[in-house]
Amino acid sequence: MSRLCKPWEHRLSRRAWLGGVSAAGAAAASGLPFDPAFGEELAKQKKQVLFVWIDGGMSQYESWDPKTNSQFGGPFRSIQTSVPGIQLCELMPRSAKIMQHLCVVRGMCTQDNSHSAGVPRIQRGDPKNRGVTYPFFGSSVAKLVGNQGTELPAYVSIKPGSGGFIYQDAGFLGPQFGAVAFGDGKPPENMTRPESVTEADEELRQTLRAKADERYRLRRRPGAAEANGYVFESARELMRRQSLFDLSTVDPRDRERYGDHEFGRHMLVARRMLEVGVTFVKVTSYGWDTHGDNFNGHASLMPRYDQAFASIVEDLQERGMLDNVLVITMSEFGRTPRINGHIGRDHFPEAWSLAMSGRGVKRGLTVGKTNAKGTAVEGDAYDIGHMFHTWFAALGIDTAKTQFDNHGQPLPIAHDEMHAVKEVLA
Repeated sequence: MSRLCKPWEHRLSRRAWLGGVSAAGAAAASGLPFDPAFGEELAKQKKQVLFVWIDGGMSQYESWDPKTNSQFGGPFRSIQTSVPGIQLCELMPRSAKIMQHLCVVRGMCTQDNSHSAGVPRIQRGDPKNRGVTYPFFGSSVAKLVGNQGTELPAYVSIKPGSGGFIYQDAGFLGPQFGAVAFGDGKPPENMTRPESVTEADEELRQTLRAKADERYRLRRRPGAAEANGYVFESARELMRRQSLFDLSTVDPRDRERYGDHEFGRHMLVARRMLEVGVTFVKVTSYGWDTHGDNFNGHASLMPRYDQAFASIVEDLQERGMLDNVLVITMSEFGRTPRINGHIGRDHFPEAWSLAMSGRGVKRGLTVGKTNAKGTAVEGDAYDIGHMFHTWFAALGIDTAKTQFDNHGQPLPIAHDEMHAVKEVLA
């Protein structure tokens, strides 16, 4: 049985609780009754993001926008979803059953068809070139939303392979807003305090470190010193929360639902991170660059994706968290209509799909469309800048009034010639 706290056991952060106490005191002093729903309203103000990154390029034909029996549709059928009139590829039966919680954007049309250019461009929102490196979406949210009452990192990344601190994601915001990456879903190395070091010793060491940091800060730019202190404090909190990574305490039925595979385990860790209040959780799945044997590749990859993705959306809904958590799942582009000589699909940014759920998003619909063969977007086409405006709006951040401050240089948080997709927003 899991010993982790559940979100419904701690509806309010310490700061929010104190605010509620103050409000209650003010109500009592004025002779007015205190409304217990006030606490629930405060809880609704929490803003979190689950960002599921499908690295390499998921095929829209074999997922969100099937074109069965068309020239380029491929061998897989379309299946009905829980929303009448909306169909998905048969490789996504679990997602089809929760379509009432999803919003699929089928009108994506972006520019870069290479991984090296597409991945950073998509995750930075493709702002105009102003001579600075813009932050990834996760770093932007970490800056604009913050930690929200927890000392855990605001931006974490759960990925196969190695972990570490990915400061490059933060761009001009500075290293404090980079991603703390958990390689293979495991905590960073050397996180256990040696038995020879007592808690009192540890506190003394941290006091000494804080004084050294203060001296360091006086002689250097504040960003580096703040990042250094932030990393230490985050590491200390992770030391106290190592049980987050221990999936042996997870209900076996949950492990079965998510899948006994890498992606399923990583999504379970992501759920735990969201449950304890981490602001931005990114989960990465690799291996989707299907230039060869596209159909067998997706027949292998999609069921694992579908299983874990549907499970976490179901769990967020069941736990009452979906109204607070903006869920985004996407790649850097889609895949070509044409089947190449290796029975694969190549890179295709001209007409592809992504899916969303949760905070600020209408559910149970598709937005935008492609033509009958899937070769082009019909009607309005959306670039990634449109989606950044949309995601910020879903989080309650006004892109017209909010700016980044790059050492005194005001910069827009999203492409200033694009706009939010209103059809998506609740």
